[in-house]
Amino acid sequence: MRFDPEHLPPVLARFLEERHLATVTTLRPDGRPHVVPVGFTWDAATATARVITSGTSRKVANVEAAGGPGAHAVLCQVDGRRWVALEGSARVRSDAIAVAEAEAAYRRRYRQPRPNPARVVLELVVDRVVGSVPSEP
Repeated sequence: MRFDPEHLPPVLARFLEERHLATVTTLRPDGRPHVVPVGFTWDAATATARVITSGTSRKVANVEAAGGPGAHAVLCQVDGRRWVALEGSARVRSDAIAVAEAEAAYRRRYRQPRPNPARVVLELVVDRVVGSVPSEP
């Protein structure tokens, strides 16, 4: 089922707040998908998902290689028969404020992130949400 990223039903919003890991899919320069496990945070107010990662990671290289608004990515969170995919345009942010805010959000959802001086934020502005989240897990 498809959902409006700016007006998610409460059951789906709660699912995005629960502590789960996900996968992020970016596209390599040759068009092949690159899929890796990640933790992410969801900002409902801006329909934005954030992944903290190393600036030297393949996913960052993929987004940077796409350049501009052409970097598409998908975050997919699964728990049994409940799942959601957040699709949108990705960009890399390396400014200290963006990294600190993303680390704080990650700490609230998961745990204190390990130190990483090369840390950046993969930011996904979500324009499409699909999934199946029954009210009972």
